[in-house]
Amino acid sequence: MKARLWLIAVIVLLVAAVVFAVAMTGHTFVAALCAFIALVIVYFHFVRRRGLRIAAAIVLAAGIAVFGVIEAPIVSEARTDAPDDVEYLVVLGAGLHGDVPSLSLTDRLEGALAWLEAHPDCVAVVSGGQGPGETMTEGEAMGIWLDARGIDPSRIIVEDRATSTQENLEYSFALIRGRGGEPDGNCAIVTSEYHLYRAKALAARQGVECFGVAARTSWPTLMLNYFIREGFAVTYYRLTGEI
Repeated sequence: MKARLWLIAVIVLLVAAVVFAVAMTGHTFVAALCAFIALVIVYFHFVRRRGLRIAAAIVLAAGIAVFGVIEAPIVSEARTDAPDDVEYLVVLGAGLHGDVPSLSLTDRLEGALAWLEAHPDCVAVVSGGQGPGETMTEGEAMGIWLDARGIDPSRIIVEDRATSTQENLEYSFALIRGRGGEPDGNCAIVTSEYHLYRAKALAARQGVECFGVAARTSWPTLMLNYFIREGFAVTYYRLTGEI
């Protein structure tokens, strides 16, 4: 039985990979991780040459170390650090199903709602354009969601053109300045915890120092998936010089 534990582990991991990939929306990277771990187990079970095993272990350890270095600032920034006196929130969109906020967007809106209720002088810019499968702009839907939960419409500014995080920030900062405000050092970004590092880095590239309000992802497996994905996204942005 003990000798077959590796086979049981591989089967369980491959089944989990299929379930995450096929039956659970947004779990692509978790599925890939399960499949990769299964592949590693198979490799070390069947490859008996000591040199090949050592080489594979070194490559694997180096890859994990590099990815750990990439993930470290992402994890470090995955927290709320906004002071109580910030005047503006920029709430980043995350997709609609028709006119209904996605799970990720709902998490962000709930984070924004909690902050706005606790800080009645703060104004929110809800930012997001209209994408495929959406019957209205994300900004409009977010404004409706907050209004329905008691936030005065005078405290909600709708930004409805952005199609990327960079545009979310650029257009939102422009709206704040158009009202006579200044976002630099006076603005907090509300987004999913895994996304805060990249969002704040993109704001800094635009010359704006922002704080963060971390919206907690509801499902632990989804959070893991997005933290893994964010590592690849940050790597891409660094290689292209965008952050």
